[in-house]
Amino acid sequence: MRHFSGQLSSPRYLKCLLWFLLSFGIAQASPIGKWQTIDDQTGEPKSIVTIEEIGGILQGKVTRLLGKNADTNPLCEQCKDDRKAKPVLGMEIIRGLKKVAGADFWEGGEILDPAIGKIYRVKLQTLENDQKLEVKGYWGPFSRSQIWLRTN
Repeated sequence: MRHFSGQLSSPRYLKCLLWFLLSFGIAQASPIGKWQTIDDQTGEPKSIVTIEEIGGILQGKVTRLLGKNADTNPLCEQCKDDRKAKPVLGMEIIRGLKKVAGADFWEGGEILDPAIGKIYRVKLQTLENDQKLEVKGYWGPFSRSQIWLRTN
């Protein structure tokens, strides 16, 4: 029987182990989960959006409304598609995003701002060890970014 003592602490083995652990961590970065959105005007928490992957496509739904003055059951009166006059709570506001091959972001879908009924092209990218999500909406040549915070 061969004895491997000392080989596990060799610099080469440690480098390989470190590379594996870092690669695994990077590969796991994902927008899947629950995110707290922040109101642009007040800076206060606005809602919780839950992002899921179904068949390789990301979708996000409003699963909780936050704030002292939050309407308990607002409707998307300004929406112009299948979400018109539907409750915001439970509404799918992110649709159709796919992970970009070889990159650390997701795009190709859309995001709805239910407060004004506007739909934007969207790009998602996790930041700061997967604890923040940059949500960048595009409308023509213009864009607007928000940072969402991961929550339980």
